[in-house]
Amino acid sequence: MDKNDHRSHEEKKRALLRDGEFYRAGVAHARAQISHAARPEVMFHSVLDHATWVLRTRADALLKPTGTSVSVLAPYALTVLGFIRKRKLGKPALGVAALAGVAAWYMQRKRAQQMAY
Repeated sequence: MDKNDHRSHEEKKRALLRDGEFYRAGVAHARAQISHAARPEVMFHSVLDHATWVLRTRADALLKPTGTSVSVLAPYALTVLGFIRKRKLGKPALGVAALAGVAAWYMQRKRAQQMAY
């Protein structure tokens, strides 16, 4: 026995029309979401969010052995970046960062060579 058997024809018709209206509203909502997601600025924002998430995940993986994460270091990094911006030390800071990167690469390469022998 179906749960709709005890209802009148009019009640069944109203329920069917209500279900159809919900379906049409769902289709209209889905179409609006698709047309919104297809806009170039929304696509760019999604790509940027995804790239940020990937970088953060990689940085967290690198920092995991130290017991810290990006969210712990972010306030300190923002303070340092604010100081660099206020003092207009952007170019010297980039130079120092490049030198530190080269030094880290050299040390890692040297360590790898020592491990090979």
